[in-house]
Amino acid sequence: MRWELIPKPRSIFLRVKCLKCANEQIVFERSSSYVKCTVCDELLAQPAGGKAKIRGEVLQSLS
Repeated sequence: MRWELIPKPRSIFLRVKCLKCANEQIVFERSSSYVKCTVCDELLAQPAGGKAKIRGEVLQSLS
């Protein structure tokens, strides 16, 4: 097993599309708070103790 001097982060940001109004927003994968759409106030991400439950369509993962 090889050790890394600087470990890479395990969490990423996601570009999520709202299912109601088609607005695109960037959401943290492990968010600890509720994330709502800035346009229509629809719930996009719900905290679940680790990774958040994403309620929109994930378009891209930004690492």
